Amino acid sequence: MPDGTGGRIPLNDLLVFHRLARSLASSFDLDAILHTILDHMERMVEAELWTLLMLDEASQELYYAIAAGDAQEALQGLRVQAGEGLAGWVLEHGETVIVPEAEIDPRMQPSGSGGLRSVRSAIALPLRGRKGTQGVIEILNPRAEMSDYTIAFLHILADHAAIAIENAHDVARIRQLTITDDITGLYNVRHLYHVLDRELRRARKAQTPVSLAFLDLDHFKRVNDRHGHLVGSELLGHAGRRLRELSPPHDLCFRYGGDEFAILMPATEAADALEQTRTLHRALMETEFTMKNGLKLHVSASVGLATAPADGVQVHAIVGAADARMYAVKSSGRGQVRGA
Repeated sequence: MPDGTGGRIPLNDLLVFHRLARSLASSFDLDAILHTILDHMERMVEAELWTLLMLDEASQELYYAIAAGDAQEALQGLRVQAGEGLAGWVLEHGETVIVPEAEIDPRMQPSGSGGLRSVRSAIALPLRGRKGTQGVIEILNPRAEMSDYTIAFLHILADHAAIAIENAHDVARIRQLTITDDITGLYNVRHLYHVLDRELRRARKAQTPVSLAFLDLDHFKRVNDRHGHLVGSELLGHAGRRLRELSPPHDLCFRYGGDEFAILMPATEAADALEQTRTLHRALMETEFTMKNGLKLHVSASVGLATAPADGVQVHAIVGAADARMYAVKSSGRGQVRGA
């Protein structure tokens, strides 16, 4: 990087700033943003290793989101606590740190990338946005002394990166809200039709089955009538979360509407879907849900199953078959599971 003599920024560097700002502002895809950041770091500073750590909001730990070269695999799964090592110190204090001699700096205790290779010197910058520090950029063993101009360039990169990362997070949250049911936290019916169509297309191409379970809570109106709609909504939330707990990780759970739910089971044959759903159904009905007011309630459910391609290969055919079997159960005593 040039020194910026005379206080002027060379035209080539202004163009780099411009391209960086446009690249980061034009994408809401977090992975693309992170790769853009890493690409510009590699161009700006020659170093043995560049890493970008992101903040896990739930645990308030840093994790290695991206790194140069083969370091990504070596760092995968490593976590850094606030205050731990160089990156943890930057997360905690929100300040840039330049370490010219790592072995005499107490912040360079072995952790994370420090355990990957011998660290002689380092630079760490916070990705600080409107909502606080979102992550940390680490540059380990830079091959030349960092000029004030280069450090200023890195700060510009970090500032643009923090804004882009926050924007990507905000867009992801909005997208999640559009496909998520407020009461249960499950996916909503709009997302069900989208995902079912996608899975049916994939299944036709791969010649694999797809199963769908339609589940209706029996006599749920009685809960609202006896205990009020607040308790009814709370019970729906409990039931939805319990369905998610009882379902395998690769299955998707949806609130279809009212007291109806759906479970999408990719690559699941009719017989396996029936066995799996019966086990889930039994566990759901055995679950005792405790309401906020101390009331303890159980639920009963009627379930209908459909499987592609036997019951059809289009969304409306699979939904219609599962729905019809669920209503057949309700008409013949409720509280059962019916397949083909």
